[in-house]
Amino acid sequence: MKTRYTILIIVIIVLLAVAGIFIYERAYVSFLTDENGTSVSVIGGADGPTSIFIAGKLGGDDTITYTQISMDEAKQIFESDTDSSYIILDVRRADEFAEGHIPGAINVANESIGDEAPAELPDKNQLIYVYCRSGNRSKQAAEKLAALGYTNIVEFGGILDWTGEIEK
Repeated sequence: MKTRYTILIIVIIVLLAVAGIFIYERAYVSFLTDENGTSVSVIGGADGPTSIFIAGKLGGDDTITYTQISMDEAKQIFESDTDSSYIILDVRRADEFAEGHIPGAINVANESIGDEAPAELPDKNQLIYVYCRSGNRSKQAAEKLAALGYTNIVEFGGILDWTGEIEK
């Protein structure tokens, strides 16, 4: 009887270990590549991830790419780079933009970005920092802009996390 319980316990432990490995592998693989071919690479630093590179397939050999940084990194860039050779793009609706936005930002609503380059963004090689309210629409807009051929897109989340000055 004691041998049966020992064997049963060993079988349960092995099954739990196999299940744990399977769950870990599935989470790891789905993080790296999803069913649409979108891949994510995290570039780490001493304090953890510092930026994320996202690439996805449009079909064929077309790849869309943009960079993602934290709100704190963006704030440091805006405070230290007085050259302002970049655009800060707020992709919220016009009424949200009017309620308050990051100083110097321009507004092109995510919903208005379609099959043609927005007139407000004539240079497809311009460094463009994209944000919205919470980070969802900015990711969508960054992906759309990259698909339109913009080459220097940096997404940094939502104004809800912004701790700097707000312009109205």
